[in-house]
Amino acid sequence: MTLNVTNCPKCGRLMQKGIRSVCPNCHQEIEAQYEKCLKYLRENRKCTLGELSEATGVTTGLITKFIREGRISIAEFENMSYQCEVCGGSIRDGNLCESCRSRLVKDVKGIQEDERRQAQQQVNQRTGFLKDKR
Repeated sequence: MTLNVTNCPKCGRLMQKGIRSVCPNCHQEIEAQYEKCLKYLRENRKCTLGELSEATGVTTGLITKFIREGRISIAEFENMSYQCEVCGGSIRDGNLCESCRSRLVKDVKGIQEDERRQAQQQVNQRTGFLKDKR
């Protein structure tokens, strides 16, 4: 029989696997921080991410997580932005800024083109080998 338990990644307490990613105590703490952020945002619509973090004591990383999860929508907060995961530039949605997104798409297309060329070379080599055998 296997026990379905693990340690909470935040506090280290023993917890049941699969229900949440953190123990119930840490989950309650995170929810309290979320509520604190929402309350401050309702009263301070022009704040920045840094101001929100400083006023509530909630880390910018956790606030950014709330935004990325869709729990906090910044559409109505014109001064609110967070960092691109690659370059650290300011963004208002997604994980990457437009520049990094474009570079990623370009790189992927380049890799796909290289793979297509390699496949074509292999076909050409096999075809040439078969012609030589005749």
